[in-house]
Amino acid sequence: MIRENQKIFNTAQIIIDMLIFLISMWGAYSIRFLSYTGSHIQIDFYFKISIIALPVYLLIYNYYQLYESYRTKHLMLEISRIIRSNILGIVLIFILSFLIKEVNISRMVILLFGVINTCLIMLTRVILRKTLRSMRAKGYNIKRMLIIGYNDLSKEFVQKILFNRNLGYYIAGFLSDKLDAHEAPSGYKNPIPYLGRFDNLENILSAENIDEVVAALEYDQYNHLTDIIDTCEKAGTKISVIPFYTKYLPAKPYIDEVEGLPVINIRRIPLDNLLNNWSKRIFDFLASLFFIIVLSPFLLFTAIGVRISSPGPILYNQERVGLNKKNFMMYKFRSMRVASDDSDKTAWTTKDDPRKTKFGSFIRKYSIDELPQLFNVLNGTMSLVGPRPEIPYHVYNFKEEIPLYMVKHQVRPGITGWAQVNGFRGDTSIKGRIEHDIFYIENWSFLFDIKILIMTVFKGLVSKSE
Repeated sequence: MIRENQKIFNTAQIIIDMLIFLISMWGAYSIRFLSYTGSHIQIDFYFKISIIALPVYLLIYNYYQLYESYRTKHLMLEISRIIRSNILGIVLIFILSFLIKEVNISRMVILLFGVINTCLIMLTRVILRKTLRSMRAKGYNIKRMLIIGYNDLSKEFVQKILFNRNLGYYIAGFLSDKLDAHEAPSGYKNPIPYLGRFDNLENILSAENIDEVVAALEYDQYNHLTDIIDTCEKAGTKISVIPFYTKYLPAKPYIDEVEGLPVINIRRIPLDNLLNNWSKRIFDFLASLFFIIVLSPFLLFTAIGVRISSPGPILYNQERVGLNKKNFMMYKFRSMRVASDDSDKTAWTTKDDPRKTKFGSFIRKYSIDELPQLFNVLNGTMSLVGPRPEIPYHVYNFKEEIPLYMVKHQVRPGITGWAQVNGFRGDTSIKGRIEHDIFYIENWSFLFDIKILIMTVFKGLVSKSE
């Protein structure tokens, strides 16, 4: 939907957030040193840090979608994003103070700032929502909408609009060439008026004072679309189109352009951008090299433990399917006894798998067995973050059973991923795993990778299938 004046509203929000940021820092400093008589860093130093950190905070807020329209966002979701973004911001301020080598900075001031800033930001968001809701209840900021087409798609859209009154839309009625009588969407008391056929659009736009039109036409009705658009533009009324193939589109479709011709990408992959791809690869290479060097004593200790626990090789090399559906050898510390058959090529590992050794159960529980995959990251067959790769046997079966399963192979597989930190590890729902993998692929950003790595440290290290 077209969001009127959203840019102006966003600018006002940014200004308010900046003022709250500075007020929060002043308030935290005042509370901490209100009656303190000893020597301490003066407030101008904290304001200097604020000036440096403020742009980063705004970027974090933007990343967490805190400057999107309230019409399409629930309050609790926004509050959770405010809390997460401020926690990340506090961490960055501590890092900043470390980089400038100021050891006397008050940690209490920063923590108090985080609490005050979070509370004030949440308070302003609630006040803004309440104000907008009050205005809409009085008839202000309400958009009158006309629906063109009556089918399953338009009925689903109408139910979503009616379900969330915060969106601020009033549906004045609908037009349809396939109806002569009204059929109200199920579950709602007040019927939506049937206002006639498509050729009645011009009169309805004038008589009903329509602000926006949403056309949800069926395939055999698209010959009317040109006339509908022309009529709306002639009347100066905004129009949006819900295509009949919308179920094939991602949540945020990307429109490309070829010599002036718009082309809709069914699935936009940010890592197709060379700059994004190279930056992720450089980070992977440097980070994996760093961790290999730092963890080398621990890797050696684990290798000795594997060797002592049972006869066989230290590393377990298993064929997996990676980027562009190409097979590669993935490295792991061996946690099981050497199989006499090829069962390891088809069988899932379960919590009570009898093939595991005691030491193997330990390293699997804390994902230590995955550490050799740092060498996969180093050589470019894997990434630190991405969809987990599967063995060819499972890929062959799942591609026929699970919709969109093969999409995951359009990016490098990862040691950890969005699915894994959300609980989809080992023998869990393949459908849920793929949904999370596709969300990651379509919404990749460098900050998203950092978020997943942090979540891996705090909640993703312990495996439920140890």
